[in-house]
Amino acid sequence: MRIAILGFLAGIFWLQQQAALPPIWWWTLPLMAFAVLWLFRQTSGAVVHLLRFLVIVTSFAALGVAWATWRADIRLAQELPREWEGRDVELVGVVASLPRAAERGTRFEFDIEQVATAGAVIPRRVSLSWYAETNRKTEEITPPPLVVPGERWRFTVRLRRPHGTQNPHGFDFEAWALERNIRATGYIRPKGVNQREAAQVRGFMYRIDRMRMSIRDQMLEALKDQPYRGVLVALAIGEQSAIPPEQWKVFWRTGTGHLMSISGLHITMVASLIYWLAFRFWARVPSLALRLPAQRAAALAGALAALSYALIAGFSVPTQRTFFMLAAIAMALWFGRGMTGSRILSWALLAVLLLDPWAVLAPGFWLSFGAVAMIFYVTAKRTGKPGAVSGAVKTQIAVTLGLLPMTLALFQEVSLISPIANAFAIPVVSLIVVPITLFGALLGEFMPADLILQLAHLAMQGCYAALAWLAELPGAVWQSHAPPLWVAGLALIGVVWLLAPRGVPMRTAGVVMMLPLFIVVPAGPKQGEVWLHLLDVGQGLAAVVRTAQHSLVYDSGPKWNPDADSGNRIVVPFLRGEGIRSLDTLVITHADEDHSGGAKSVIDARQPKWVMTSMDAESESLRGASEIMKCEVGDAWRWDDVVFEILHPAAETFDLPNVKTNNIGCTLKITAPGGSILLTADIEKLAEQQLLARYRDAPDELKADVMLVPHHGSRTSSTPELLDAVAPKLALVSVGYRSRFRHPNTQVMERYAERNIPTLRTDFLGAITVKIAPGEVPTAIGFRESTRRYWLDPPLRDGVAAEP
Repeated sequence: MRIAILGFLAGIFWLQQQAALPPIWWWTLPLMAFAVLWLFRQTSGAVVHLLRFLVIVTSFAALGVAWATWRADIRLAQELPREWEGRDVELVGVVASLPRAAERGTRFEFDIEQVATAGAVIPRRVSLSWYAETNRKTEEITPPPLVVPGERWRFTVRLRRPHGTQNPHGFDFEAWALERNIRATGYIRPKGVNQREAAQVRGFMYRIDRMRMSIRDQMLEALKDQPYRGVLVALAIGEQSAIPPEQWKVFWRTGTGHLMSISGLHITMVASLIYWLAFRFWARVPSLALRLPAQRAAALAGALAALSYALIAGFSVPTQRTFFMLAAIAMALWFGRGMTGSRILSWALLAVLLLDPWAVLAPGFWLSFGAVAMIFYVTAKRTGKPGAVSGAVKTQIAVTLGLLPMTLALFQEVSLISPIANAFAIPVVSLIVVPITLFGALLGEFMPADLILQLAHLAMQGCYAALAWLAELPGAVWQSHAPPLWVAGLALIGVVWLLAPRGVPMRTAGVVMMLPLFIVVPAGPKQGEVWLHLLDVGQGLAAVVRTAQHSLVYDSGPKWNPDADSGNRIVVPFLRGEGIRSLDTLVITHADEDHSGGAKSVIDARQPKWVMTSMDAESESLRGASEIMKCEVGDAWRWDDVVFEILHPAAETFDLPNVKTNNIGCTLKITAPGGSILLTADIEKLAEQQLLARYRDAPDELKADVMLVPHHGSRTSSTPELLDAVAPKLALVSVGYRSRFRHPNTQVMERYAERNIPTLRTDFLGAITVKIAPGEVPTAIGFRESTRRYWLDPPLRDGVAAEP
């Protein structure tokens, strides 16, 4: 059955990589495979056994495909039609999640019961933001009203389809939203009909979320401004967003992030404690023990405790896996049957996949099941009995090594000090911090428990101090490129072979199988080639330019809030995934935040050798840069037979009165043997006229094969004279989906169309990669084209859907 479940997993994983759902006749494949299996049910022989094995795997893989297809078909049927995007809609529904603080307001999920707007077609669950209102005269900020899970509200909202940025090695918001059944996102209109209609609606999960909110609020009040209160909240109810980013950085660098949420270890500890207490109590009461054996009663109590904790934690994949494993153990105890660890893990895997076929898209799924599988593998059926300390150390090293291929494939970095950090963090957090936190959180629902929570905070404070010291050690984290799937799979087989029991021949061959993980590097430009990666950052601009031996970042995209910007969320993950460990140059064209918002994150992560900008060198965005120089006409350099030239601004442009920052943006031309690229930042009509005047006698200086559309296609830019002078064969637009600035302007796009200039947009295609090689026609492809998935909107070129 374990092989069958792995086949089921393979089928679901395959389906989640497809550009389109398979046709309905795929449902017949499992039936056909099972029919073949039935025909060979009584035959024997090596060939028949092998055939039976293949049929089992194939049939259950087909069953997995069919199951995931059916679930996806149902979920995709709930979508927001394009004609209802951006329109006022009146809805009645129930607050269906724990409200979370967002930039300038709060965000929550909303179950829709009634659509009051005639003709509107709205999916059943949406995610809404309720922003604070600012008085323009007094600048007084009025926060939105408090919303509580289970309340019924009537809102006037504007919605849009769940559209996120799409970049290599980046977060896929659309897959995340699909898994959580969020089929539209939007915001509440301040001038609409917004009123509470019922204080409490019946519903089991509504009550659970209401309880979670109560626990969170009382814990935050009890701990007030304590620095690690977010960690305790996360340990109590799984609210990981309560942990500040700087603390997450420490946990990630030390490999202890799994402890700072409700992990399987925590749930197992609680369930074991309840099991022990129930067993001791039940066995001491003869009348109870005669009706139901103490072992059965304790197993039931432990399973219920695990379910309760998992629900309070939000029922994430790690908590699901642990609950289903403990439920399997409880069933084995109830029926008096033994069950191996691998069988328990397999049944838990099947339960998770049946409940959530999209779980395979989450890194936590692979890390959670992978860690437990590795623990079972290195501890079960081994000769000898290691001591408690040596056994724990060996297990931790094995888990770290076993998860190495998956960690590099998912995150492209791994903590080298993880075994040391976990050696003390696991017992402190699991045996001290978590029990005290849970006791204080539950007690706080009935009486003040401030002192108990303060004790838990004190223990966490000591643990964090040690972790912070370890995180600052040089070389604490090792970074690598993103390995191909086949390399990660081969390395995983190598790890299993390397950690095999004594007596297995040639275990060192596992090391050889792991070598491609470090040797096989991503493809890159050759001598004389240039690659341009126009990243999808929404409303803003960030691009990476690569030659054979050098790399340059042209703008760093927007800053969304004090903790998140496109530098640390998009640009740096891209550089890391592509194996770009050092950055030669960072160009920040001008001071607008949608271009400079991620500069600090890029500088901190990659320490560019020099920064070129039109900004003030003392700007906070540039703090930490080793060398800053002003971009001016005449600046030029050559990398790997590729020439880089600054065409704008001239030195005197900075002295013009009331000059806009857009018009001093660094304009960069890149010329390779196979073609040229013109990057124009946000220059407007004035700067375009200056460019035309400056190169009137040398018109070839402005000509380029590929052109970045100035200012995201704003009506203030892309004058006909500039387009005629540049005469690009391809134009790229960096623009956000349904831009609030209405970029790109329709009339501007018509200018390009009139000149037969194809335009590619990041909101339609995701990140766009342009490759220019000697003797070849420049090529361009969008990330949505190269990684098609069935839940993504079809990529569009010039408004036309691309072929699958």
